[in-house]
Amino acid sequence: MSTATVVKRLPLQDAESLRRWDEFVLAQPQATFFHRGGWQQVISEVWGHACFFLFAERAGQVVGVLPLAEVKSRLFGHSVASLPFAVYGGVLALDDEAAAALEAEADRIARGVGAEHLEMRQMQGRHDDWPRQDLYVTFRKPILDTEEANMNAIPRKQRAMVRKGIKNGLQSQVDSDAGRFFALYADNVHRHGTPAMPRRWFEALLKEFGADAEVLTVSDANGRPLSSVLSFYFRDEVLPYYAGDDEAARDLAANDFKYWELMRRACERGLKLFDYGRSKQGTGSYSFKKNWGFEPTPLVYEYRLYKREAIPQNNPNNAKYQLLIKTWRRLPIGVANWLGPKIVRSLG
Repeated sequence: MSTATVVKRLPLQDAESLRRWDEFVLAQPQATFFHRGGWQQVISEVWGHACFFLFAERAGQVVGVLPLAEVKSRLFGHSVASLPFAVYGGVLALDDEAAAALEAEADRIARGVGAEHLEMRQMQGRHDDWPRQDLYVTFRKPILDTEEANMNAIPRKQRAMVRKGIKNGLQSQVDSDAGRFFALYADNVHRHGTPAMPRRWFEALLKEFGADAEVLTVSDANGRPLSSVLSFYFRDEVLPYYAGDDEAARDLAANDFKYWELMRRACERGLKLFDYGRSKQGTGSYSFKKNWGFEPTPLVYEYRLYKREAIPQNNPNNAKYQLLIKTWRRLPIGVANWLGPKIVRSLG
């Protein structure tokens, strides 16, 4: 039997290939939820982006994976990335041979489609000679064994906010669909001047990932929804990923209570890691997570630049992005929700 490493593409809607892909991912210590093969289905279905989910095979065994998708944007350029709409990604391989084969194929694909750059969103760097973006950090912390231990591990001021939410009679509930979540999310991002993803994106995530994607909504004592979060579960980790809240949430400490309830429930399930996700340094979300006692870990985003001189800035540091934010805040929410998906599909 040949021992050469061969790179192939994951077929869409092929249950056996998807099973082999995810079986490999789940077995790798460095894997993340965003390496799962199901992302190809939801990105293709909702956004219509071309996906190139590559896997390296040797002697009939999967030895590496690299999920990629192409994004074309008039505002921010043409890219191939691992992975759009994800905070982690990049090569996941058993050895350097498999990794090199996957990267070589990614480079060939990116050049072939005429991309301006190739982007790898990784936790650890692989190439010192590739341009890097050090704008983002991630916050990850162990979940302790008991509810009391987790409560006591929260710094005093933040713990007081959690207790305020409890005192206000707030309640949490796992929702069966994205309805209440989307209403809170869409209103929240509109207030911040950001286009909203469509409700069908969140419904597609819940459908594709099943029990590994979950909506938790916090309501007041009268049942009024105040704050909601869509989280991903991966092995023994929980990752709150999309969130939204009502304007009344701040005064009632609903956001603080929401993340406490997510942590408390994760502890009950025996999970071991709370992944607070990515934040840009110097932002409000960065400070919020630090206040919970989480320490930042830099994320290493690496690039191959083909038709541009500098790393793209698809974030509020970009003047085009700032103009979009200012314009978006002035739109009626109905118009913003209709137009949002047409804009956000190109942001990735």
